[in-house]
Amino acid sequence: MKKLGFLNFIVIILLSLSITSFRMFKNPADVIVGTWLTAGDDNAKVEIYESNSKYYGKIIWLKNPIRDGGKALDVNNPDKSKRKNPIIGLQIISGFEFNTEDSIWENGKIYDPESGKTYSCNIKKEGNKLKVRGYIGFSLLGRTEIWTKTD
Repeated sequence: MKKLGFLNFIVIILLSLSITSFRMFKNPADVIVGTWLTAGDDNAKVEIYESNSKYYGKIIWLKNPIRDGGKALDVNNPDKSKRKNPIIGLQIISGFEFNTEDSIWENGKIYDPESGKTYSCNIKKEGNKLKVRGYIGFSLLGRTEIWTKTD
């Protein structure tokens, strides 16, 4: 009976070490994966996900999903063939890579369906907030929005 108790103890210790090891080796870049609430009066929820070591995000919820009597559409898209696409489901973040040295996601693009413009962008995580900085040319010439983690 004592032997069985000791074996159970060893198994529990090994499982605990395995779980701890798994958490230690989790990709630190994945901390932005999840759902984020954008700033502003007409906010949205953006689901950020990883694919092939790059990060992408799509709109999964809108505070005001109905516009002009119907679904909110991407009416300002410069590509006229995409103007009837719904905003919910629209990919607005693309191609971000994690810079481990600076703990920043960079080399990505962000699309603004309100203006129909695409901007260079970088993302910095601070606690349960993301600082999303869109810019043209230089990062100094841009705007930062704060997004809040929702899940």
